[in-house]
Amino acid sequence: MKGIKKQNLPTKVCPICERPFTWRKKWAKDWDNVKYCSERCKRQKKTTT
Repeated sequence: MKGIKKQNLPTKVCPICERPFTWRKKWAKDWDNVKYCSERCKRQKKTTT
């Protein structure tokens, strides 16, 4: 992902809060498996499911 401008980064929509979130460097190796925008939404999945 080196050399890509911020506005051209890949995005996804969080299924809990339904907000878009963009690619982060810490997710580089695991971007395909990232589903939630934050730990808070990840924790809420257990209560909503």
